[in-house]
Formats: sequence, C-alpha cells, structure tokens
Amino acid sequence: MGFSALVLLFSLLFFLSHPARVCGNAELRALMDMKAALDPESRFLSSWTSHGNPCGGSFEGVACNEKGQVANISLQGKGLSGKLSPAIDGLKHLTGLYLHYNSLYGEIPKEIANLAELSDLYLNVNHFTGEIPTEIGNMENLQVLQLCYNQLKGSIPTQLGGLKKLSVLALQSNQLTGAIPASLGNLGMLTRLDLSSNGLFGSIPSKLADAPSLQVLDVRNNTLSGNVPPVLKRLEDKFLYEYNLGLCGTGFSSLKTCTETDHVDPSKPDQPYGAGINGHPTRDIPETANVRLPCDGTRCQKSSKSKQTTSVTVGIVVIAIAVSAVGVLTFVHYRRRKQKLGNSYDVSDSRLSTDQAKAITYRKNGSPLISLEYSNGWDPLADSRNFNGDSQDMFQSFRFNLEEVETATQYFSDSNLLGKSNFSATYKGVLRDGSVVAVKSISKSSCKSDEAEFLKGLNILTSLRNENLVRLRGFCCSRGRGECFLVYDFVPNGNLSRYLDVKEGDGEVLEWSTRVSIVKGIAKGIAHLHAHKANKPALVHQNISAEKVLIDQRFSPLLLDSGLCKILTNDIVFSALKASAAKGYLAPEYTTTGRFTEKSDVYAFGVLLFQILSGKRKITNTMRLLAESSRFLEVMDPNLHGKFFEFEAAKLLKMALVCSHESPFERPSMEAIVQELSKCSSCL
Repeated sequence: MGFSALVLLFSLLFFLSHPARVCGNAELRALMDMKAALDPESRFLSSWTSHGNPCGGSFEGVACNEKGQVANISLQGKGLSGKLSPAIDGLKHLTGLYLHYNSLYGEIPKEIANLAELSDLYLNVNHFTGEIPTEIGNMENLQVLQLCYNQLKGSIPTQLGGLKKLSVLALQSNQLTGAIPASLGNLGMLTRLDLSSNGLFGSIPSKLADAPSLQVLDVRNNTLSGNVPPVLKRLEDKFLYEYNLGLCGTGFSSLKTCTETDHVDPSKPDQPYGAGINGHPTRDIPETANVRLPCDGTRCQKSSKSKQTTSVTVGIVVIAIAVSAVGVLTFVHYRRRKQKLGNSYDVSDSRLSTDQAKAITYRKNGSPLISLEYSNGWDPLADSRNFNGDSQDMFQSFRFNLEEVETATQYFSDSNLLGKSNFSATYKGVLRDGSVVAVKSISKSSCKSDEAEFLKGLNILTSLRNENLVRLRGFCCSRGRGECFLVYDFVPNGNLSRYLDVKEGDGEVLEWSTRVSIVKGIAKGIAHLHAHKANKPALVHQNISAEKVLIDQRFSPLLLDSGLCKILTNDIVFSALKASAAKGYLAPEYTTTGRFTEKSDVYAFGVLLFQILSGKRKITNTMRLLAESSRFLEVMDPNLHGKFFEFEAAKLLKMALVCSHESPFERPSMEAIVQELSKCSSCL
C-alpha cells in the first residue's frame, strides 16, 4: 500500500471517529473570534480559552444542546464594549443570542443572517450603528427581534415582512427614517411592534393594522401623518400614537378629525404619503429606502464555502501535510454523516413564551430562561403537596425565574431602582417581550417561614383581577439569593402622593374630573378586595395610603400591594403599620383591638378622600371642623381656582367625614360608597 493510500485511510478513520471534535473546533474558533471582537481586552470573557471546551460548562454564558453543539450565548449586562464579529455565523446551531445591556458598537454584521436556527436575537440597549441588515429577513425561525435603544439609521427593511414566525419586533429609540413598510402586515404571528422614538414618516399602513395577532402597536414620537386605520381601535390603550402631529382619525381620543388637506386616498389605504397641503401630497415617500446589497449571490456563496473549508482544515491537526484531495474527500464524508445525524434529530419549533419558559430542558435548547434553582433548596413552589393539579398549573403560568428577573432589571441596577422600604426594594425592568414591569424583591426572612402559609398567600395574590388593582405578572423564588420576587405591571405616572402639596408652577395639578375619577377607581378597587367571590376570599388591604395608589397613563388609580400581607411575616406587617399610623391612615380602633377589618380600610379611604379634595398630605382637625360646618370651600385645593362642582365637592367631603368617623360602626361599606359615587355626575 502506497504512502498516499495510507494517508487517505488514516484521515478517513480520524474523521469517522472524531466528528464531534471537528465540529467543536469550528465552533471554538468562531467563539474565540467573537471573544476577540466583543471583549478585546479580555476583561469579561477570560473563561473563553482556545484550549477549553465550549460545552464543558466553563465558557461563561455559553450553553449547548444535547448533541454538544453551541445553542445559546447569554452575555447580557456583562459590560462588553467591543463589536459583534462576522464569525458569529460559524455557530450554525445557535438558537438564542442575548447581548443586550452592553456597550457594543459598530454595525450589525450581515453574516448573522446565516444562523438559520436562531429564534431569539437580543442586541438592544447597545451602541450599534449603521442600517438594519436586509438579510435578517431571511431568518425563517426568528421569533423575537430586539434592536431597540441603539443608533441604527436608514429605513426599516421591507424584507422583515418575510419573518413568518416573528412575534416581537422592537426597534424603538433609534434613528430610523422612511415609511413603515406595509410588508410588516404579512407577519401573521406578530403580537408586539414598537417603532416609537424614531424619525419615521408617512402613514400607518392599513395592512399592518389588519395583522391578525397584533396586540400592541407603539408609534409614538415620530413624524407620521395621514388617516389612522379605524381597525386599530380594537387595540384600545395598546395602540400608542402620541406626538405624531400629522396623524388624524375618527374614534381616537387625542386625534384630530381628518380633512381633505390630509390627503388620504381611500382607494389606496396603504399609500405612504404624508399630510398634504391644499389636497396635494407634500412629497412622495417610498415604502422603504433603497438598500445596497453587500454582495451578489455568487460571491456570498463562495465566501461561505471558503469558511467551511477553513473550519475543516483547522480540524485536520495530525494530517496537516496531507494532500488537498484527501481533505476534500474526508470533509464530504463528514458532512454527509452530520446531515444524517441532523435529520434523525427531531427539532421542535414550538417557542418559549415571551413571559415564561415551560417544559423544555436547559440542555435541549440552551435557553437562559429555564431556572436551575428550583430543583432543590429554598423554593416554596417546588413541592406540589399543598395544591391540586389546577392550582399547580396556575402557578406554572405565573412562574418567572432568576435569569429573567436579573435580565429585566439589568441585574438590579441602581439606575432602575424605584424605591426601597425596610423589607423590600422595587426595580423597573423590561421583559423579553418588551413590556415594562416593576420587580419587588423581598428577602426570605421577610416572608412567612411556613411554606404552606406562604403558598396560600401567593395563591391569593394570583387570584386578584380588577382594573383598579396593579396586576401581578408573576413571581420567582431564588435559593441562591434568598429572595422572592413579585413582578407587576409598571405604572408610569408615579403614586398619588406626587400630586399632593403641589406648589403652583412646580408640579402637575389634577383637574376636578380627574380627582373624582381617581376617587371612584380607588373605591372600586377596595370594594373588589372586600367582596367574597368563588375564586377569592374577602380581603382587607391593611396598608392603604397615597403611596399605595399608583396613577397610570390614563390617570386611572391602581391599588398596590393588595394581599401582600398574606405572604409577609407579622413583624414586617407591623413595621409597615407604624409608618401608616404616622401618616394618619390607621383607624383609631386598631390601638385597642389590634385587628384589621374592612372598616379600617374604609377609614383609610376617608383620609385619602380628604387628601384628594384638599390637595394636602396632612389632614388636620381644622379641616375636619371646616367640613363639618359645611365650609367646604375653605377645604378645597386652592390650585383648582374654584373650577369644580360645588354640590359634588360638598357631597364628597361629607363622605370623607363619615368614612373617617372615629367609630367603625358609623362608617359605610365600600359597596355602599361605590353605589353613592355612581350618583355623582362626574363619576359616571
């Protein structure tokens, strides 16, 4: 047997017996190239070494699937300040790439589109520049595309309309221009689209408005114009369009009615024309700008083949001096074997929920959304003995994990801190679906030590559903941190105390109708807590105050921390009481009975009512005396300048008096209060 034949035989045996090593070497080279670009000073990715094993658990942020292929890179919030290398396309089996909350710069490489299996792409909150690569429109498995909070320019590629599985597209807070592509209406699975705070112009395409799964559309802070498609009324408050002076439409509260000068041709609902002057368009706006193709198909294909050949060559360590024909032959054999293995592996294309991850193992798809902390140690949710199957299913739908909570809050960054108390801290956060939340962290020592009692309280929290209660999105218990996290909807306008003691010119003064609406909403929220229903017991809030009344974007009130006392230790609840008593919200009978009742909540409501009417935080005996003697004009907030209905003001002050009566027996029920408020003309 000749020398060449021996080399051929040896190389065949080498490749057949070490296929994983060849694949691993190719992925290792890609990772090392990425490291050099992402972290040029090797400050944060020192665990990525050229002699290491990416799937051995030592590479920080790298997870592999069960076939030993790199499937996930999670480096969010790591302080990276480099670039994203085109070598990323060497990780052919990547399903999730999470690089958000860093300081990466430069352009997004078009080679990222070669990641055919990628479902989640998070490059948001960085410093990326340039245009959005049109090639991304070819990523048929992409489900979440987060590019917001960068400095991307140019237009939105029409090619993104080809992402048939896309459910979340977040492009807000960039420098994008041009029109909104009508092709985005082809995205049948799109639920959330955020294009706010860019320089987009033209109209909102009716084809986009008709997208069947669309639930949230945010186009605020652009220069859009023309008639808003009426079908968007179905989104209600999830259609956000403020600060587009050229928009007009019927049935939208803050939009002007369209006229002929708005130049909207009903026969061409998707025409991308801006508002016109005297019936003529000001300019022709293309659906999207022309985009330069970086290469033709032939050159791109050659480049791809060249990279594959290079990867194979790196794998041939022992036979580096072999003739090129041998290398080609063994490479072809290896590729066929690899394809056979790939075809035999059943890959599910069911995706993780945008809020929770369920029923998929961490190793299978490398998702960072699966918590590894629930398997043992402190986790009140791990034992199913305390609830039946339906309750456990319900708990699963509310469960978050530490990775999601940390990512949402930028690892509990001080810049996201909303407030602290003696037992908790609250952070603003952004979930992977783009929705904004408030995360309340509570230490294990502040929670009830009896897990059955803790779970019972948690069950009550999840049962609360009312338009005037802050919605609980989910919860998480972390053994490693010794904390429990409650994830609520974020409410943007602060709490009620922000609107008290306002000095004219220094803060926002609530007009009369808004105050009456807030009173009504608070009453409805408390009444819902007090009502006994099939799926929830009657509850006493125990800690109602101006700080516990949040104000949303429509200036509707939402009660915070409803039912929270059910999961906290008695000493923590008592410490909160002392603060409440100092501010005048604690009913006088508590000092003798030591018990909370529905009537103690009514007392706190009466104090709130005084505060809302007077505009003052501190309610004095003088105010009460003035109200009792019907001198209500002297009690009312001077910032109103007399702009209120005197009959209603007198009625509400009397209600405040009776609700805060010293005797609990003289106080009405919240149900009676809601009925009485419905008789006010401004309360309807």
